[in-house]
Amino acid sequence: MPTLSRRTVLAATAATAALTTIPALPGTANAATPATYRWRNTVIGGTGFVTGILFHPTTPGLAYARTDIGGAYRWDDRVARWTPLIDHLGWDDWNLLGVEALAVDPAHPDRLYLALGTYAQSWAGNGAILRSENRGATWTRTDLPVRLGANEDGRGMGERLLVDPRDSDTLWLGTRHDGLLKSTDRGAAWSAAPGFPPTPSASGQGVTLLVAVGRAVYAGWGDGDGSATAVNLYRTTDGTTWEAVPGQPTGTSAKVPVRAAYDRHARELHVTYADAPGPNGQADGSLHKLAVATGRWTEVTPAVPGDSDTFGYGGVAVDARRPGTVVVSTNNRWSAGDTLYRTTDGGRTWTSLKDHAVFDVSETPFLKWGGDQPKFGWWIQAVAVDPYDSNHVLYGTGATVYGTRDLVHWAPRIRGLEETAVRQLISPPVGEAHLISGLGDIGVMYHERLTASPSRGMATNPVFGSATGLAQAADRPSYVVRTGWGDNGNGAFSNDGGRTWAPFAAQPSLAHDAPGPIATNADGGVLLWSFVHWDGTKYPAHRSDDNGATWTEISSFPKGATPVADPADPTLFYAYDTDTGTLQASTDCGRTFTARASGLPSGDSQFQLVAAPGRSGDLWLSVKWNGLYRSTDGGATFTKVGSCWASYTLGFGKAADGADYPAIYLVGSTETITAVYRSDDEATSWTRINDDQHQWGWTGQAITGDPRVYGRVYLATNGRGIQYGEPA
Repeated sequence: MPTLSRRTVLAATAATAALTTIPALPGTANAATPATYRWRNTVIGGTGFVTGILFHPTTPGLAYARTDIGGAYRWDDRVARWTPLIDHLGWDDWNLLGVEALAVDPAHPDRLYLALGTYAQSWAGNGAILRSENRGATWTRTDLPVRLGANEDGRGMGERLLVDPRDSDTLWLGTRHDGLLKSTDRGAAWSAAPGFPPTPSASGQGVTLLVAVGRAVYAGWGDGDGSATAVNLYRTTDGTTWEAVPGQPTGTSAKVPVRAAYDRHARELHVTYADAPGPNGQADGSLHKLAVATGRWTEVTPAVPGDSDTFGYGGVAVDARRPGTVVVSTNNRWSAGDTLYRTTDGGRTWTSLKDHAVFDVSETPFLKWGGDQPKFGWWIQAVAVDPYDSNHVLYGTGATVYGTRDLVHWAPRIRGLEETAVRQLISPPVGEAHLISGLGDIGVMYHERLTASPSRGMATNPVFGSATGLAQAADRPSYVVRTGWGDNGNGAFSNDGGRTWAPFAAQPSLAHDAPGPIATNADGGVLLWSFVHWDGTKYPAHRSDDNGATWTEISSFPKGATPVADPADPTLFYAYDTDTGTLQASTDCGRTFTARASGLPSGDSQFQLVAAPGRSGDLWLSVKWNGLYRSTDGGATFTKVGSCWASYTLGFGKAADGADYPAIYLVGSTETITAVYRSDDEATSWTRINDDQHQWGWTGQAITGDPRVYGRVYLATNGRGIQYGEPA
């Protein structure tokens, strides 16, 4: 998310109607010294797109994975677990959590390189190269003069980063819009590669892959038009001059080179192609191999008898121990479903590994997707074969990494890799679960344990994609409601604390196309449902007092606002109108809303209003770099809190011993750094509770403490799952 510098923020003029300002108070200096906290992931297991997997070619048991928004990981074969490598990247570096490409050095096993940059749009910052001499334990950073796009179309292609096979000091980086870059000092400095022929496009894919073929380097080009004369593959044998590879495939099915793998024993280069960069939108594709010694190309696309499905090809990997053995994936094959094909004779015959696959997803039950059986996966563009074990195959999907040791039995190889984009968090005051979460792509989950993936998987009846709302009745915690994107209903309720669900008997017509946040009053008798389309269009909220059987439009509720229930008085609701900077309140169970405090900061739909638990009218308003405001009179007046200058999200947990107010948890800024803080004295002072190695990029969506465990806090990240911290 774009951020402002502190200097810019402090120069702004704040509106003052109904506001007073508390001077900075004594006791805030401890914010710079983090408390000792232990941070871990709440276990779900994957949930996001794993865009690349790379075994080290000369070191047994060593592998790396990259993701589109959730960082990079190192595989430890001894404990069968992934270790996150870039959690140290903080708030200002949020755009670097997406990994465009990774590279290893066959001659130096401890060296690792990452190309970082989530978006290549004008509002995103430039990319960066991280280089490590100890497998990602520590890093040296070089900021690039160009943007990268790890979460854009084509993010499953690659790898776009390569150590030159002739010289370990030389690296190549393929960019989307700025051509081919070269470094001759192990990634410390970069410049345009001389002699690389194609002209970059401001909207194209640019260099899609780099692969070493003996001592030569081949580069895929994704901006061809698919014509018979188009060139999509270049090579250099001296690192200076480039040529189009003779005889290369052309046509629609070979328009975009996606992945490549070199069989050094057979001296054959295998390249997958599609008619679009993917992961979506591919309708045609092919697989070709080049006999390097003779220059002869052969199409070896797996034959699919009687299949009228449209799809492309994605990942490809060769078996370093068995010449002619190749594994390739289909991609965007939605009708019959994607698969892996395997050949042992150089592509003359193929076997679909899906046909005999046996899956065990007991470790991550959500992979059943609300049904009885797991899917083989989709968006399969990362495929890897262990160079020391021919039967050890890994492939990434849009939700996990699957692995096998015998080519038949498959299970998630996902421990330690958590990529969820988290939307809402509730920590119930009673019951089995200490956490219920609303998530991007995988709906709502009930976490019986923090150290194991939820046994119920995704909340069902109905199944959601992304959750948009999650709320619990303060005085009736067994009653929970949720909203989200779904094909069979967009709202549901639970009478057992979130274990099981039933859909609302009816829903407003707006719900299917614009499901927004929801609130329930303290006793669970009234629901308020707000509606916001994914494009930002706001619609009137609706009210139900019969558990969703009937709904009535609330014309006085600010369109698109998030409804907030008073936790102590079931007749009270609140809403913050971010368009006008006005607090709206209802005293008649949500039937009508009237304005209270005005002149507050406005213009940002991500401003957040929360109510302190167990108290009526105690409201806290996070308005990003405009600071933190508090009202103790139900929103009639607000006071600016002087102990922090920025507040992005705020929540409450169990009070410290001897304290009469809940612990407050904040993502914000008390000095120069945006971090995670706790206050045990009603926001008079703050203690930083994360540290420089645990920052996770952007964390401004949601935070909540545990009402039963003092010091425990749950933090939403945008691609690194749910982090929870406890005093060490």
